[in-house]
Amino acid sequence: MIVTGAAPVDVLVEPAAPPARPARWRWGRLRHEWTWISLGAVALSVLVTWPTMRHPTRTIPGDTGDPTMQAWQMAWSGHALRTDPTSLWQANAFHPEPTSFAFTDTLLGYAPAGLIGTGPVAALLRYNIIFVLAFALAFVGAYALVRQLGAGRVGAAVAGAGFAYAPWRLAQVGHLQVLSTGGIALALAMLARGHGWSLRHGYRPERARPGWAVGGWCVAAWQLSLGFGIGVPFGYALALAALVAVAGWLWRRPPLPRRLLLADGAGLAVFLAVAAFMARPYLLVAEQFPYVRRSWEDLRVSSPPLRGFFTSPNTSILWGDLSAGARAALGHRGETSLLPGFLLYGLAALGLVLSIWTLRQRLLLAAGVVASIVLAMGTEGPAGGRYTYGLVYVLPGFDGIRTPGRLVIWTTLLLAILAAGAVTALATRARPVRVMALLLPLLVVAEGVNTTGHPPVPAPPPAIATAPAPFLVLPSGATIDGIPMLWATDRFPEMVNGAGAFTTPRQVAIREATVRFPDEDSVALLRATGVRSVVVVRTAVVGTPYESTLSATTDGLPVRRVDTPEAVVYLLDPA
Repeated sequence: MIVTGAAPVDVLVEPAAPPARPARWRWGRLRHEWTWISLGAVALSVLVTWPTMRHPTRTIPGDTGDPTMQAWQMAWSGHALRTDPTSLWQANAFHPEPTSFAFTDTLLGYAPAGLIGTGPVAALLRYNIIFVLAFALAFVGAYALVRQLGAGRVGAAVAGAGFAYAPWRLAQVGHLQVLSTGGIALALAMLARGHGWSLRHGYRPERARPGWAVGGWCVAAWQLSLGFGIGVPFGYALALAALVAVAGWLWRRPPLPRRLLLADGAGLAVFLAVAAFMARPYLLVAEQFPYVRRSWEDLRVSSPPLRGFFTSPNTSILWGDLSAGARAALGHRGETSLLPGFLLYGLAALGLVLSIWTLRQRLLLAAGVVASIVLAMGTEGPAGGRYTYGLVYVLPGFDGIRTPGRLVIWTTLLLAILAAGAVTALATRARPVRVMALLLPLLVVAEGVNTTGHPPVPAPPPAIATAPAPFLVLPSGATIDGIPMLWATDRFPEMVNGAGAFTTPRQVAIREATVRFPDEDSVALLRATGVRSVVVVRTAVVGTPYESTLSATTDGLPVRRVDTPEAVVYLLDPA
């Protein structure tokens, strides 16, 4: 207000604009370690998984079995969240079974990606992008964890490369839930940072960051939502880490910030809420189909012997041919070829002698490696695994895991930490040694270079978009139903087809009966199930038991046949 000889006059003064951030600040952000690591991890993942991103709307890595089913999973979860979240667990596949979305690991954590785009093309593109990013997140997560523990950049890069591109992952390219383990390492890194703890310096309460602790619990909850096969052991690992932390606190009684306790309480509540939300439908499925619980005898098929941890999958360029003899002697090769990497083994062994970690820490890490291998051997462990994997098999959730060998995830992470300690120590030596150490991350990545196939995914016949639902697509089978599931992602009609961790008795009966379709018995069974149409894909049934359906007649049956260039559609009268 300005006062003159006349009346006072109000003057509006514009607030000063905040000073512009200097260009140096913006450039500093771009040059930040985490910017380069994140961008580099994505670029490296695109390169190592090539040609995944060459034709991401037409091909899929690995095969057209599980990957197409998992592309459907992400599409379904996004569709359910967008249209009716209460129907999430009542998927359109496996008609008329209830709670069918819980027939296998759901990848529910990727549901936000499923909100973008509709139809098979979008589902394929979404899957391929997530597939590439899963490797990148594994690299970043392990890098972040090892940096937080106290290793240098080169050592952390070795750990990231070893964890993300271990040769055993090549046998799991069709199992996105197994490849999606970056959240494990990242959650541990964030929890360690939030609690001001590192392997090199121990607990420093002045460095505690409660926000990071909450974030770590949330990332852990997200990891759990991707699937219980990997999430259950992770949950128990978190519980074990918490018990050790509590025991350490009771022993030394260091100061514990109140805000950190509140952060842990809030974060743990989120984690437990997600666990409860995820567990309920699986418990319902286990009640309906008790055989989904894996018996001790079931585990024998996929339990790897010790030599499996030194055997590479056949798609490894470096070790595939050299491991051919050992691989031929294994049973379930996809689950028993579990090589973490010979170079990673070597660097971890060096880490027992030369390392930035203390001798006690090295011995504990080595003991963890041995213990994780013995547990991962399942029924192949000492004394038939009764006193090794058998001790964790009795814990809730483990009887739903069919592949003990996937515990190699923990073997790889512990080896990576040991190796990072050695490489960090090497990086402080004379210049020639430092230069050699800089090459080690690339050499570790080289063990993950592969010849993974990228088959084209068949385009859906137009009849899929118009056939009355519920319908059945022939041919049908546990390893091929992912394709019709993917085809149905444009309108998500109810369908009998479905691929999961197990096959329901009703599915078995329908598949066996429809080999003779359209005869009186198969038509009666389908009508009783509520099926309104059967779509026979011409090119797909050739050479299968269903081929006779192409030329079958419907005389005297409550069925009408419609021929199209790509498919034969049988319309069933309502029962």
